Amino acid sequence: MASSNNYDGILLGMGNPLLDISAVVDEAFLTKYDVKLNNAILAEEKHLPMYDEMSSKFNVEYIAGGATQNSIKVAQWMLQIPGATSYMGSIGKDKYGEAMKKDATAAGLNVHYYEDESAPTGTCGVCVVGGERSLIANLSAANCYKVDHLKKPENWALVEKAKFYYIAGFFLTVSPESIQLVSEHAAANNKVFTMNLSAPFICEFFKDAQEKFLPYMDFVFGNETEARTFSRVHGWETEDVEQIAIKISQLPKATGTYKRTTVITQGADPVVVAEDGKVTKYPVIPLPKDKLVDTNGAGDAFVGGFMSQLVKEKSIEECVKAGCYASNVVIQRSGCTYPEKPDFN
Repeated sequence: MASSNNYDGILLGMGNPLLDISAVVDEAFLTKYDVKLNNAILAEEKHLPMYDEMSSKFNVEYIAGGATQNSIKVAQWMLQIPGATSYMGSIGKDKYGEAMKKDATAAGLNVHYYEDESAPTGTCGVCVVGGERSLIANLSAANCYKVDHLKKPENWALVEKAKFYYIAGFFLTVSPESIQLVSEHAAANNKVFTMNLSAPFICEFFKDAQEKFLPYMDFVFGNETEARTFSRVHGWETEDVEQIAIKISQLPKATGTYKRTTVITQGADPVVVAEDGKVTKYPVIPLPKDKLVDTNGAGDAFVGGFMSQLVKEKSIEECVKAGCYASNVVIQRSGCTYPEKPDFN
């Protein structure tokens, strides 16, 4: 085992730090705000009253979140090596921002937030019905991240130190310039760059931005709904997740250093991994329905677990096992949270 200082800042994430406002709601609430389960969208005008209504009507929890930040937190938890992970994104100068900083730092992340004076910290409404979640993100300050922050020497140093990068697709809507700098650095320095399809709307409405960075992606993560949307948008005329995973893995690459691996989760169904033109399926850990609290953070946790072993240069099988372990822990709790220590070996 390499000494732990070899892991100093080895994994860097960039994304939208959001405070999750989470509650078990009812069907009427979903209908009122035109919200579909198992989806993730950006808030529109019609959604804005939702956050206050959730707080007044339902039992609300506040949990520091945001897709990439969740994954980096879980990777840090799985690694149990201080200082192994770093994270950048934009928060507001407010109590939510302070709570975010406190939570992330307590989780062991080395956070370099850009603090925006003009916008409040972003929030994400998490509506849970029957254990399934729907996300409605009001990006606010998270939308204000600027590439100038990334270019500051103390922040760019995190990029140079890292050997693995993970950025959720959601960040495509905020700072493609930042993604460009990081992905090009990774390609030029034989480092591992990974992204997530993240949501059907990203595959659909941010297709060009997503396509621009696909050549840099050594690993592409996603779930079955996102994979099928990706297929439809690219005119592939197949709903077959295995076929889609192979096709994504075979799209052109910027460098030949690493092959591309596609990793698609399917809820309770097996995880699909495509590389070298073939698919391997890995069963997830079965969970009785009465143990499911909510699926919020399940995909993020999977990525975090996966990355925790990838940085240790473990086999894909080990990476998937760790991903399945982490998501199994998280879906038995509210939000993307976990016990003090992992029980993974």
